[in-house]
Amino acid sequence: MKTVKTILLVVALELSLAGMQAGEWGNWRGPNYNGSTDEKNLPAKFSKTENVIWSVKMDGPSAGTPIVWGEHVYVSSSNPDAERLMANCYDRGTGALKWAHQVAKGHRQDNRSNYAAPSPVTDGQVVTFFYGNGELATFTPDGEKLWSQNIQKKHGQFAFLWTFSTSPIIHDGILYMQVLQRDTKVGSKGSNDNRSYLLALDPKSGRQLWKVYRSAKARSESLEAFSTPIPFTHNGRGEILITGGDCLTGHDPKSGEELWRWGTWNPTRIGHWRLVPSPVAGDGVVLACAPKRAPVFAIKAGGKGNISASGRLWNSEGSRDGVSSDVCTPLFYQGSFFVLYGEGRDKMLSRVEPKTGKIQWASNLDSRSLFRGSPTGTDGKIYVQNHAGTVHVIDAKSGRVLHRAEMGKAGDDQTRASIAVAHGRL
Repeated sequence: MKTVKTILLVVALELSLAGMQAGEWGNWRGPNYNGSTDEKNLPAKFSKTENVIWSVKMDGPSAGTPIVWGEHVYVSSSNPDAERLMANCYDRGTGALKWAHQVAKGHRQDNRSNYAAPSPVTDGQVVTFFYGNGELATFTPDGEKLWSQNIQKKHGQFAFLWTFSTSPIIHDGILYMQVLQRDTKVGSKGSNDNRSYLLALDPKSGRQLWKVYRSAKARSESLEAFSTPIPFTHNGRGEILITGGDCLTGHDPKSGEELWRWGTWNPTRIGHWRLVPSPVAGDGVVLACAPKRAPVFAIKAGGKGNISASGRLWNSEGSRDGVSSDVCTPLFYQGSFFVLYGEGRDKMLSRVEPKTGKIQWASNLDSRSLFRGSPTGTDGKIYVQNHAGTVHVIDAKSGRVLHRAEMGKAGDDQTRASIAVAHGRL
């Protein structure tokens, strides 16, 4: 199996940079935590030679999304030969390497991904890198190491079948990490009394602020989630949204207390429904994706307590109407949800009304390769790349594919990163 593409590219129209309103991309789903940004004048057409400002060869592969803040581009990497996990910072304007630190030894535990699958996160004051082996390290923007710790060593060995790939989030001065795992051993990993949890740390010191356990009625692999916690505010109430273990929950950002719970999408308690997509919120609706071609579920925001009987607004028909996602996190953009099913023969991107579930359009992306990256919305366009490194540019209004840019190399079949947009550039 070929390894993940190890080239970092920056694409833009040179003429579009003058007068652009600067914007940051501080976490893997961007400034709005939903895959969208207000950037303008971005290219609809590009290639490996057209509209490329710079490209650099990385130290090794990564499935994480580049994080951009100010003049810095942060990317993690995993070198398969040297077995090193790196935290890297590049100059946004030139691609020059500003600094790089080896965080730990390691590469991967299986052939699906590697330990550099999680995306870094920054609030402009610190930048945090997390890796699938539990290593967590935080630096200043200039590369001074502030602290590091291993989540497994402090809170118990992970119990996952596949490589853990949840990304950290920094929101309102708190660093959030979720670990939704099995309650029993997975082979030799974990213990027979594992518990899932949401962890809050001080980003500047690594000091634990609180830790809350999150129960679930799922069983076996369905307890495992590779989703990322998502900050969300509705009617003035802040929440941290978590999906996994066959349920969706909202938590108080200051204490971790569970505010509400909805579930389940798995009433027969199928045991192999691990969850990958993160929740996404917009227009007073929280969207959760059940796996394996099952439906997506729209839950009314603002609930209290157990809202399993009353919270659902609608659900799709999954494999019947094509509105489903096994891996890709949906996008909320221009008042709609965009749901990408990137598996199987027909890779479908659907635009869906949040309150009703009405499908506004559904576009077959005509790709032989899988999609594992999540769609990014900006400038009236949607950008997403498939396993082969081909970037699809789709018109958000009509669903028409505007361009396909083959940015990968022959044999690439593991490109998983989502596309970041900041300061007028992809």
